[in-house]
Amino acid sequence: MNNDVARFLIIDDHPLFREALHSAIRMAYPDVDTIEAKSIGEALELLSGQQTFDLALLDLNMPGIHGFEGLLQLRTRYPRLPVVVVSGHDDPRIISEALSYGAAGFIPKSVRKSDLAAAIRSVMDGAVHVPENYAGQPPDADSADRAEMVQRLSRLTPQQLRVLQMLRQGLLNKQIAYELQVGETTVKAHVSEILRKLNVYSRTQAVIEVSKLDNAELFREQAGL
Repeated sequence: MNNDVARFLIIDDHPLFREALHSAIRMAYPDVDTIEAKSIGEALELLSGQQTFDLALLDLNMPGIHGFEGLLQLRTRYPRLPVVVVSGHDDPRIISEALSYGAAGFIPKSVRKSDLAAAIRSVMDGAVHVPENYAGQPPDADSADRAEMVQRLSRLTPQQLRVLQMLRQGLLNKQIAYELQVGETTVKAHVSEILRKLNVYSRTQAVIEVSKLDNAELFREQAGL
């Protein structure tokens, strides 16, 4: 860490836990500058501005975000920003997936404030933090395919990622054009580039392949749904 004051980005929609994170961060770094975002959209807006951040602390489960979608957006748009997942879900499979998508660490929300502070300090020192009882998960047959798709996603521009997200919502080209305030021909060009970069032949296949990365069923299992 350099001599400048560190700046952390807290991304969580629960005000009480944002305050808990503030407290833990100050325990580790009393002079740290912390900025809050209540959604991925707000976080991306902050990151696109003039401010730079040394670390982002991300809650996986937020409104409008499915599975690992928020983490994937941060990792593909800002690959140099370390992102630590701080989550109420601590299933070993979820931890493994988060790490495979480039998370710099995984901290369960249930840990004590002192342990949270120690985990943040270890990540800032260059370590990848995982819970003490995490033994790792053996890679499954699809892990290589998922890793390759994440690599392809990293080639998309921010606008193409937005278009892809809208495709996943089932929006038509004219609806996407309206939302982005661009022409339909521009949307068609973005879709063509998305298909080319993801190496798929249709928008339906693009949605199916990217949806596999979410592993949303893991979160449903954790919630007992």
